[in-house]
Amino acid sequence: MSKKLNFIEELKWRGMIHDVMPGTAEQFEKEVTTAYVGFDPTAESLHVGNLVPIMLLKHLQVNGHKPVALVGGATGMVGDPSGKREERKLLQEDALNHNVECTRKQLSKFLNFTDGENKAELVNNYDWFKKWSLLDFLREVGKHITVSYMLSKDSVQNRLESGISFTEFSYQLIQGYDFFHLYKNYNCKVQMGGSDQWGNITTGTELIRRMEGGEGFALTCPLITKADGSKFGKSESGNVWLDANLTSPYKFYQFWLNASDVDATKYIRIFTLLSQDQIIKIETEHALAPHLRVLQKALGKEVTCNVHSEEAYNGAIEASEVLFGNAPTDALLRMNENTLLSVFEGVPQVKLSIEELKAGINVIDLLSDKTAIFPSKGEARKMIQGGGISFNKEKISDIALTVNAEILLNEKYLLVQKGKKNYYLLIVS
Repeated sequence: MSKKLNFIEELKWRGMIHDVMPGTAEQFEKEVTTAYVGFDPTAESLHVGNLVPIMLLKHLQVNGHKPVALVGGATGMVGDPSGKREERKLLQEDALNHNVECTRKQLSKFLNFTDGENKAELVNNYDWFKKWSLLDFLREVGKHITVSYMLSKDSVQNRLESGISFTEFSYQLIQGYDFFHLYKNYNCKVQMGGSDQWGNITTGTELIRRMEGGEGFALTCPLITKADGSKFGKSESGNVWLDANLTSPYKFYQFWLNASDVDATKYIRIFTLLSQDQIIKIETEHALAPHLRVLQKALGKEVTCNVHSEEAYNGAIEASEVLFGNAPTDALLRMNENTLLSVFEGVPQVKLSIEELKAGINVIDLLSDKTAIFPSKGEARKMIQGGGISFNKEKISDIALTVNAEILLNEKYLLVQKGKKNYYLLIVS
């Protein structure tokens, strides 16, 4: 049985540490420690890039320490310049509040907010910043940090040439005060985040030292990149979101399944709770038959179950079978609209009027004149008679069949399969 690792050791073997401030490891060894990570609420869902700090908090809690998730209701109104080439659009308060609640629900799938001495806390920095006036903040906080100190940060240096507003320039001071506030009111000793946050985090430790004579600590993880140098967390259609309504569990699972072997080896350590022994066993099995993608399948299962549910994972597998295997018709019938459209994204789509279907259309006319799936009625007839056409995964053989609205999936779609691999999605409106 392998020795239980402490928090820092656990992060090290998983490749989740970029920088650690001296004394941080000793702080975690000394006592149950409260640490926090900040989340930007400028979107209504977190995305897979946010899974790295989420897993930092998860490992923290599993190791017996207390996690605090800070949602930046106030800082979201300002915009963090770190890693940004230009100023972002600022959201209004009601939109930010909605996004904060969405973030709370997603974090609850990973963190225990309900019981135990180290139960997680979720805080919104708008709750304390709304009480500050500008003059009071400048007098009480701003005087402790020099302009030269703020200018030395990479997040500022990288924007000096293209231009940075005072709003974004002040961001590090506001985030630094977050750390100070949590230190003073929640006994929070450590801030964690991505490596691009190092400058903001250390401003917080500086404020704690100058305003309170205390000591704060910092820990950052690497920014995740793909082996080919492309940005992690993006698919062909954009961000991979944690919200099932924005990225279906099927597409979410496919994102991990499509990872290269090099990337999957890194991801399975960072994004799952599998032990070192379990991962080595999976990698050994994968090496014997890489084409079976054992590593990617294990990664996809773990992350999909954690973000969504085991039921959603099973649905994603079943959806894959509908497209690539011999799944039964009832598997297709169980799909919701979002999953159906995800599975058949990129499949040729043909639009039909509901009025046409209500009256009924002969199957040969449907496949030729109405949809041009076949260039002629003769070819359509020949394929049907040869058993090469399926509607909603069921073969049809009657060339006199009348197709009507009763056959539709979700009262809107008809999936036509021509041969083994050619699909067409008929959309009725």
